[in-house]
This record gives sequence, C-alpha cells and structure tokens, in this order.
Amino acid sequence: MKIEIITPDRKVYEGDIKSIRVPGKKGSFQVLKDHAPIISTLDNGTVIMVDQEDNEKRYEIDGGVIEVKMNKIILLAESVK
Repeated sequence: MKIEIITPDRKVYEGDIKSIRVPGKKGSFQVLKDHAPIISTLDNGTVIMVDQEDNEKRYEIDGGVIEVKMNKIILLAESVK
C-alpha cells in the first residue's frame, strides 16, 4: 500500500507499507492491503506502521484524518512528534 503522512508544515513520510494501526476517535484500528474505502477522524496517539521489510515505524500524532482508498492511504495530522 502507498501512504503519505502530511502535517500543515511538511510531508512526514511517503512510501510503501504492509500495515498501519491508527488511533481512531472511537478506538484504534488497523488497515491492511485491500481494505474497504474509509475516511475517519483520528485522536491523539501512536501511529504504528510496518514497512515492506517488516520494520516498524512509530509516530505520535495530535489528531487528524485518514483516508483509505484502493490501497492508497493519506493521513493528515495536526502535528507529528
């Protein structure tokens, strides 16, 4: 899956991943390949991504929105630490 993580200031990450777990407003959820299209608001918390080499990357976000459509993910975050 292709992903972009963007804040108002910069593009934090762009690349291919196997999975992502995000802090949704109503609980965390995971997105895998061929996930149904979704748009969801995000809460403050940890985003956990697994890249193509099975390396785990973690980002702390302060809320935002995620869109998943046809194996492309756009995560718009208020800020990333």
